[in-house]
Amino acid sequence: MPVVVGVLTETQPTETRVAVVPEIAAKLKAAGVRVLLERGAGAAAHFPDASYADIEFADAPAILGSADVLLKVQPPTLAEVAALRKGAVVVGFMQAYARPDLIRALKGGGITAFAMELVPRISRAQSMDALSSQASVAGYKAVLIAANTLERFLPMLTTAAGTIRPALVLVIGAGVAGLQAIATARRLGAVVEAYDVRSATKDQVKSLGAKFIETGVSAEGAGGYARELTAEEKATQQEVLDARIAASHAVISTASVPGRAAPRIISRAAVERMMAGSVIVDIAAEQGGNCELTRAGETIIHGGVKIVGPVNLPASLPYHASEMYSRNLFNLLKPALVKGELAVDWSDEVFAGCVLTHDGQIKHEATRKTLEG
Repeated sequence: MPVVVGVLTETQPTETRVAVVPEIAAKLKAAGVRVLLERGAGAAAHFPDASYADIEFADAPAILGSADVLLKVQPPTLAEVAALRKGAVVVGFMQAYARPDLIRALKGGGITAFAMELVPRISRAQSMDALSSQASVAGYKAVLIAANTLERFLPMLTTAAGTIRPALVLVIGAGVAGLQAIATARRLGAVVEAYDVRSATKDQVKSLGAKFIETGVSAEGAGGYARELTAEEKATQQEVLDARIAASHAVISTASVPGRAAPRIISRAAVERMMAGSVIVDIAAEQGGNCELTRAGETIIHGGVKIVGPVNLPASLPYHASEMYSRNLFNLLKPALVKGELAVDWSDEVFAGCVLTHDGQIKHEATRKTLEG
């Protein structure tokens, strides 16, 4: 019997993406997989049911009861986990550090769970890296939010009424989201400065036409991530950054540490030094925010400065975000699909690195230590 892949409508209120787009549904079918899609699953991302050719449709209970593999964007609900068969596989963003109840349910139900945020950042897995694909959407959208919120032009304009000087945009964090933010701000004509604790990003920042801010602090971490800074390093960094923040018209903040609260980089004092009418867009709002004043899902005004705390930015561009994410899922699954059957090679560092639970055990060591000690 061919493996059954199930796809549900995402139920989280802010979620508009779908785990499988028509292009990938066709590829799964070509690989010998039977795809079961809940009606309307792709509607919010502008993929109507009619765009899925020769795909079977079923209601959620039927999908959960028969799926060998459940593909998700957001973590599965506890009810969804309870409805899955023992030995089933679920793949998606799991947010294990914030969902101990979910991890216990997956373990107790004998469910194999793969977390897309844990896919190793190695060359071979770049096509599976959903964190990067979705971060590129977030970085792009953050600049558009800043441009729309800022009460001045971004580009330099020469008019009969005189020359308008370009806005200065500061991007904090030069990961995928930050680099996309830099590129987008430059396309819109802003003067861009950028900072990252990883000095290795300096050349990337400069290649996009931005100035790299030197603070004398470096925090190269394992796996391409930044390590968390010490209190002394944060103080040194803050002193230099505060001056650049004060001079900026728009700040795009993207710094994060996987599995932990976002580092606090923009202090209240730094905000109070900014010009009235300036804007901060804090992409890390859902992880607590890089700015001391950020509130997730809200825009607040402090001393004339607008601080925007957007949530789930990739869902604001669901069509392309879904396309990229769906390809990430397919590229992860493809090596395990053999003649329509699922055969996971546990010696593969990609599968071994992103598995959370399997066979009634918590396989991800950091998650296991957090939950079991």
